Amino acid sequence: MYPKKFENLIESLRKLPGVGLKTAERYAFDIIEWDHQKIKEFINSFVEVQDGMAHCKICGNLSDSDLCSVCEDKTRDNNIICVVQSAKDIIAMEKTREYYGVYHVLNGVISTSKGILPEDINLPSLLTRIDEQTKEVILAINPTMEGETTALYISKLLENKGITITRLAHGLPMGGNLDYADELTLIKALEGRQKM
Repeated sequence: MYPKKFENLIESLRKLPGVGLKTAERYAFDIIEWDHQKIKEFINSFVEVQDGMAHCKICGNLSDSDLCSVCEDKTRDNNIICVVQSAKDIIAMEKTREYYGVYHVLNGVISTSKGILPEDINLPSLLTRIDEQTKEVILAINPTMEGETTALYISKLLENKGITITRLAHGLPMGGNLDYADELTLIKALEGRQKM
């Protein structure tokens, strides 16, 4: 129906998460209206990310230099480490403006069904970061089966280190309704209840 080159563009756009056929078509029609300069800038941004992005040597966060902005920030509390599944989780935590410690990005979770073992994620470097100055490790890993397995594995690794290991609370979202919550969410909400 479309020229082959246009179909190739649509198929490339569909590789992005959450982009279906209609959205990809809409993006493609918009892109073909761009001038050469705008297209060149768009392509260059892909090349720059591919060639210039790396992982922070300390925490594993995305960075365009050896250290990410969090690890370079001398005002952060290096004695509290928040362990997250991916770099995008750091952005979510930072939006709260309530956390002032540092992070450690696993870049994945343990999943034996997918063949992902503890040595396949950024776990060994976490163990080297923890010393006698470390006060707390916060496990802020997604509450999926794999996330729970990973959190349990990490807590077992750290249990004899003499540090506090905490897990983010799970449960009902603000504005949520009890009758829409599944059983596991309600169980986690009950387990994480606090005194008022």
